[in-house]
Formats: sequence, C-alpha cells, structure tokens
Amino acid sequence: MRNLELLSISIQDLDNNLRSAVAHSANKALTVRNWLIGWYIVEYEQHGEDRAKYGSGLLDTLSTTLRSNSVKGDSVPALRSYRQFYTIYQKLSGVIFPIYQTFTAHSQIQQKPSAEFECVENQADFACYPSSELLLNHFSFSHFVELMRITDTRKQRFYEIEGIKGCWSVHQLKRQIETMLYERTGLSIDKQGLLEDVHSQSQKATINDIIRDPYILEFTGFPEMYQFSEKDLESALLDHLQSFLLELGNGFCFEARQKRITLDNEHDRIDLVFYHRILRCHILIDLKIRKFTSDDACRMNFYLNYYRENIMIEGDNPPVGLILCTDHDETRVKYAPVGLDNKLFVSKYLTQLPSSDTLKSFLTGERERTIQRLQEERAEYRRDS
Repeated sequence: MRNLELLSISIQDLDNNLRSAVAHSANKALTVRNWLIGWYIVEYEQHGEDRAKYGSGLLDTLSTTLRSNSVKGDSVPALRSYRQFYTIYQKLSGVIFPIYQTFTAHSQIQQKPSAEFECVENQADFACYPSSELLLNHFSFSHFVELMRITDTRKQRFYEIEGIKGCWSVHQLKRQIETMLYERTGLSIDKQGLLEDVHSQSQKATINDIIRDPYILEFTGFPEMYQFSEKDLESALLDHLQSFLLELGNGFCFEARQKRITLDNEHDRIDLVFYHRILRCHILIDLKIRKFTSDDACRMNFYLNYYRENIMIEGDNPPVGLILCTDHDETRVKYAPVGLDNKLFVSKYLTQLPSSDTLKSFLTGERERTIQRLQEERAEYRRDS
C-alpha cells in the first residue's frame, strides 16, 4: 500500500465485501432451510407411514421434538409458516432443490422431488413472475413472510416485482403494502411516474438490515438486538429523561409520572408531567418507542385541552406539550404549543425550554446506551440461569 489512506480504504472495502457475502449467505441459507422444512412437512403429511398416528397434532409433536434437539425456529407458528412458505412458493423448487441436492447425502430424507415440483417453474401460469433466482437473491425470509400475508396473487406478484426493482428493505415493503401502493398505482393516470417516485424515495435494504433480522439472529445463534420489551426500553428512557430535565435546573419541577386523566369514563395516561416555575405552566410529555404519527399529535391536543379546562388555576399559563418519538431509524422531537401564539411561544417559552436539537441528541444517545445496558443485563441473566 502506498499510504495509510489507501490502506484504510482497502481494509474498509474488504470488510464491507466480506460482511456482505456472509450476510447474504446466511440469509439465503435460512430461506432455503425454511422452504425445505415446509416441503418435509407437506411430504410427510401426504406420504408419512405413521402420519395417521399424529393427525392434527403433528406440528405440536414435531415442535416438541425439535425443541428437545435445540433446533432454532421450532415453534408451532414457525413450522406452520414454513409449510405455508413452501405451499405458496413451490416455484422456488427450481433453485432450491439443486442446493438441497448438494447436501442431501447427509440427510435422513433422501428423496427427489416429484416431476410436479421440477416443472412447476415452467408452467405458463408463472411466465410473468419474477424468476426464482431473483426472488431468492433479493428477498429474505422476512420479506416472504410479509408477501405471504397477501392473498391476491396479482397483488403479491406486483410487490415482488417492485420490491426487487427497488431493493426494498422489509420495513419498506411493509410500508408500501400498508399504504396500498398496488391500489394507488391502479388508480393513477401516470403509473410509471408514480412508481419511479416511490423507488427514488424508498429505503433500500442494507447489510445491517440482514444482520439484525430476528430470523437471521435466531438461525445463526447470535443474540437478538431487541430481546426486551418496548415497555422496558420506554420505562428506562423515561427514568433518564426525568433526571435529565430536573438536572437542567431551569425551572422544571416534577409533578407526576403516568398521570391518569379521565373523561367520559375513558381513561388515559400522560407519561411525564412537570410544572415549570418560571413559565408558570405545565409541561406534558409523551414518549413513544416508534415513529411519529398524526395520532400522537391528536392525543397530545387532547391532553392539553384537558389540562386547560380541568387543571389550570388562576395565574397559570397554558400548558405546553412535548412529543418524543424514537426508533432505530430516527428520533423526532415536537413541541405542541396548542392555543399559544407562535411568536410568543418562541420568544418567551423556548428561551426557558431545552431545544429540539438538545432533546433529540439526548434521546438518540440515551436510547443506544439503554439498549446496550438492557442487552448486557439480559445476557448476564441468561448466563446465571
């Protein structure tokens, strides 16, 4: 290497390329394994010598047996999904069986697929479908799980094709399905233009997406990133946020946590409530471990209106809402000065409140530190148990 910069770049390229190769290899192996398990189950249900003995309890018995032998992904719902995967995507046989035959000599089930399976990819019905190679190379099993939820064949193929074109992550595939891209495209006059816009703005799958996929982590035996509940993370972040605001020493006085409010026999809870002695108003805080939605703003408006009508006393200023939403993609901080003049809020209130950037930086960093701590605690608990 001529200099340190080139050496660094070369090592980075090497690391990225080999991490990519390992991730894609594990990803494909998992998909092949799950499809073949589905095939094994269907073949047994149709031809197993003792299949009548187990009947509808086959998957329960099989799950128990696999669990006792430490096979990953051994639950009844998982086995059911593998069977469904094979049933819906039989056309993958064209690429999966050659892979299967490379290690079938070591398997206790040494049989060849029937002619029905060998030729399924050549049937005219599949002529306009993405090829099996494309499906297997572009989609993880998590992608297939989302696709299998779609019962309309044309719609399913649409998302297969567009998912491959856009190199969609699982999150992006779910988003496009939930926002009815198929239906919107059908109604659009400029269909191609709509799809081009979608692809230009879409989140593409990354190596980290594959590595962090829960199915991959379980299959490879690596610890899952989020093996604790959302409530655990939310509770820990609220602890730290409460301390952070009090330590600012800028007028925040703690008043309540999970403050219950009741209206028309409907109950709700506000995550954190402070009274600001300088601004002489309540600060209502709502924390969500997910992306921001319009429902969050509506809920905060309800809280603020309730406080104005039922809690404020003479001398109090109108309450201020603070919505905090954080997930693995982004952190959003949104003040909700409902009923306050914007210029007044900026000139009087914001001078006494932490800025959005300060809160965003704190929450993003604290989220990562909290996740790491919870993971370490979970790992220590598992070692002790």
